[in-house]
Amino acid sequence: MSALSAPVAPGMVFQGREALEDWVDGIAALTRPDAVVWCDGSEAEAELLATRMVSDGSLIRLNPALRPNSYLARSDEGDVARLEDRTFICSRTAEDAGPTNNWRDPDAMRFELTERFAGAMRGRTMYVLPFSMGPVGGAISRVGVQLTDSPYAVLSMRLMTRMGEVALAEIDGFTQWVPAVHSVGMPLVDGDGNRVPDVAWPSNPVKIIAHFPETREIWSYGSGYGGNALLAKKCFALRIASVMARDEGWLAEHMLLIKLTSPAGRAYHVAAAFPSACGKTNFAMMRPKRPGWRVETLGDDIAWLRQGPDGRLRAINPEAGFFGVAPGTGVSTNPAAMATVAGDTIFTNVALTPDGDVWWEGMSKTPPEGLIDWRGEPWSPASGTPAAHPNARFTVAAERCPVLADDWDSPDGVPIDAIVFGGRRAHNVPLVTEAADWADGVFLGATIASEQTAAAEGPVGELRFDPFAMLPFLGYDMADHWAHWLRIGERLGAKAPRVFRVNWFRKGDDGHWLWPGFGDNIRVLDWIVARLEHEVDAVASPIGLLPYRHDLDLAGLELPDADVRELLTVDAAGWRHECDEIARLFARFGDRVPRVLARRLHQLRWRLGSYA
Repeated sequence: MSALSAPVAPGMVFQGREALEDWVDGIAALTRPDAVVWCDGSEAEAELLATRMVSDGSLIRLNPALRPNSYLARSDEGDVARLEDRTFICSRTAEDAGPTNNWRDPDAMRFELTERFAGAMRGRTMYVLPFSMGPVGGAISRVGVQLTDSPYAVLSMRLMTRMGEVALAEIDGFTQWVPAVHSVGMPLVDGDGNRVPDVAWPSNPVKIIAHFPETREIWSYGSGYGGNALLAKKCFALRIASVMARDEGWLAEHMLLIKLTSPAGRAYHVAAAFPSACGKTNFAMMRPKRPGWRVETLGDDIAWLRQGPDGRLRAINPEAGFFGVAPGTGVSTNPAAMATVAGDTIFTNVALTPDGDVWWEGMSKTPPEGLIDWRGEPWSPASGTPAAHPNARFTVAAERCPVLADDWDSPDGVPIDAIVFGGRRAHNVPLVTEAADWADGVFLGATIASEQTAAAEGPVGELRFDPFAMLPFLGYDMADHWAHWLRIGERLGAKAPRVFRVNWFRKGDDGHWLWPGFGDNIRVLDWIVARLEHEVDAVASPIGLLPYRHDLDLAGLELPDADVRELLTVDAAGWRHECDEIARLFARFGDRVPRVLARRLHQLRWRLGSYA
């Protein structure tokens, strides 16, 4: 019986070194690789693997004088992004997965995966990647092991996690670890035993990313790209970790982490959740435009948060690198990111310059001449297609970031002073709002939304809710997640962080931006800090606490009075309509919606009824 099809007891966990070795042997027997290699995570190992990939054409070594120790990979055109429609939560019941996830019966999925993975690694090497999510040995950290037949995944996992011998040493007889199996699904030996030629980017038209919450297993088949192949990222750090966090009393969230230092020299730690395309990475690496302020990065994507011995909520970035979207990133928008990828970086699906460097839309206003696009074809502005794929990526170790906070790798995590939620809202949502209490903050997080901006996405202006920015990443029912947040707040009590909502994207009736954004967002963080220090009062409104205009630092912006008023205005009619949309969101989850949130919606309607 294969390692996959063997009976797995409900609640079973993978624990200890002996179980690890047995599991590796069982997967090797199922997938039948030519060799099994336990990776040590060393520089020499990475250089040897990269050299082999350059030799076989699966990597391009960039000009070392321009981009030292960096490489370009080009994916298959059918393997360029996350596959939400092929991502499954295989909990014991569909109700546990909830209406926002794709559920598959775990027994049926195991049967299908057994057939897919049988012989899937023939002719290839199976790499064993022990890795730590979070600082090795840290109070909040966890260990996983990925098996993969993709050298690209090996190199990327080395940058994105603490991978190799240092993580393997953490697995003793009592250590629980998360098992993750990945195959590109393209064996190099056919059913008759004949060798078949390899390709630069192996993949399979059939793609499956399956999560088994009760046993903490991850299985990914057919894709070599990003979160489909780097299973420590969204698969472990969010989908599986969110279930672990629910069961154990902590939080695994799609959040950036920053350290904010005021002109007075006092430091604050902020966690923030934004849906895609809302400037999360720019926030994480903000260059403040007000003197004396400093923003340093702890993480740009994922945070694990747990109550510490002091009673406060503490957080780590479980990752060790950045897997960022390249297009739109430039010196004018994110100079820290550009400095980070100046070397020691793997680029995927960007354009190649004639002198052996990389380029993408947004790097500069004018593209260089003689570009080779992400497909490997000659490109010019007249081509009518992007030079870099819109989801082109860079993978780089966090330690290269010039604005990395000195406590980013703290094994005990950092204490969180404020939690910020945001979305891309052209209308309705003010520049900044403070929640009245923790439950109100959970209501803000549960109702994060962005507005449709293009007809191709749906009716322009229609809200797309993305609760807690976790819609594609939660491993269980979304309403149960809200209830879990409420329980966390009850335990934190008076030591809970304050909660805020921001909106950098509000527009006037004529479509112009009301707020400059980017480095000027420090002015909003300035007000948040002033609230934390009880230095300023706030205006009560039906939707939360708003700033007084004179407490916002607007010096030098020359914003018209009308724009400032609109930035801080609550449109009662617009919010009554929004309440209807929130009610439709809640209705999707039926009686699993916590009663306190249903009451908050009712109270919001009541307050709006008498608001002029």
